[in-house]
Amino acid sequence: MNYETSVKPDDEAAMAGTSPGSYADDAHSAPPRKLRIALIALAGLLAAGLLYWLTHSSEEPGIAAGEGTQVPVVSVTVPGRQTVEGEIEATGTLAARRTLPVGSVGEGGRVVAVPVDAGDWVQQGQVLVSIDRSVQVQQIASAEAQVRVAQADANLAQANLDRALKLVERGFISKADIDRLTATRDAASARVQVARAQLGELRARTARLNIYAPASGLVLERNVEVGQTVGAGSGALFTIARGGEMEMLARVGETELAKMSVGVNAEVVPVGTDKSFIGQVWQVAPTINAQDRQGTVRVALPYAPELRPGGFATARIASGTLVAPMLPESAIQSDDQGSYVYVVGKDNKVEKRVVKTGTVTAAGITVTEGLDGTESVVLRAGGFLSPGDEVKPVKAGS
Repeated sequence: MNYETSVKPDDEAAMAGTSPGSYADDAHSAPPRKLRIALIALAGLLAAGLLYWLTHSSEEPGIAAGEGTQVPVVSVTVPGRQTVEGEIEATGTLAARRTLPVGSVGEGGRVVAVPVDAGDWVQQGQVLVSIDRSVQVQQIASAEAQVRVAQADANLAQANLDRALKLVERGFISKADIDRLTATRDAASARVQVARAQLGELRARTARLNIYAPASGLVLERNVEVGQTVGAGSGALFTIARGGEMEMLARVGETELAKMSVGVNAEVVPVGTDKSFIGQVWQVAPTINAQDRQGTVRVALPYAPELRPGGFATARIASGTLVAPMLPESAIQSDDQGSYVYVVGKDNKVEKRVVKTGTVTAAGITVTEGLDGTESVVLRAGGFLSPGDEVKPVKAGS
């Protein structure tokens, strides 16, 4: 069966999206539709750009992905090996090189004068202490009188012998009388000698009452006062540094002691002063203390007011030459285990290297153990590194 479809003008207009009478409005509805399409296209472009930025920025290391950080740049040096004068640092006490304790060598007595004090310089034979000798003076006077009596007896005996010798030729005196008179004369002469010896002894004893300086030097201690009674058992009344010479008793370990030799120079700095004094090692201890494994090195020093016996001092003692790497102080770190440095390996990763330091000079610090001088050692910023960190080494001075 055949159907005929008829389209009316109004239906055609509806199918075309218009209605009769709307043709006049097409000029006003077309522009808004194009604006919406343009806005949609612009929004799409913005979204695509934002997506591209997000995806590409996340691929940069250390920003969003967090896959790494910037490699630090460090200065390094290859120290090599240098020849330096070896030095050993030691501590110890100051003392007089030769001390002379001075006491009473006579019978002693009451002190009447002490003309010197600690810190004074004295000459050999100078009187240090005067002892009361009033009794001894009277004993000497008595002994002198005994000498004169004995001498008078000896003179009389000689005169009697001389007269007898003149009479023996005439036969008035026998030979036996001559022998007797000769013996009397000889005995009288002997008594004179005895009296004189006794007088000399008294004078010597009296002279020993005073206390004299046995040698020239500096008085370090005085332990006697006027009015004190002294004697042979009083102990040392004075201590004298012979010639004023001083020394330092430096304590060093047995390893360092083996490197010492007599005659080498040493620089000594007493505590409490910045002044240094140059001395020489004059004795190296032949024994080692079993408790602390140390020995004593004695350094002779000339007199100086700053060198006070009993004081503390430090010394730098020459110990020959040393061939070793040398680094600046900034390159050497330290912790509870000791000193260490950071060495940069072939893969630019740092390695902690334990070292042993030696002589400290104006040019740097010698490294006696741990380095052979061919390594690339980090000069600075070692405190901010850890073993295994990757760095970018730059040779110092380049």
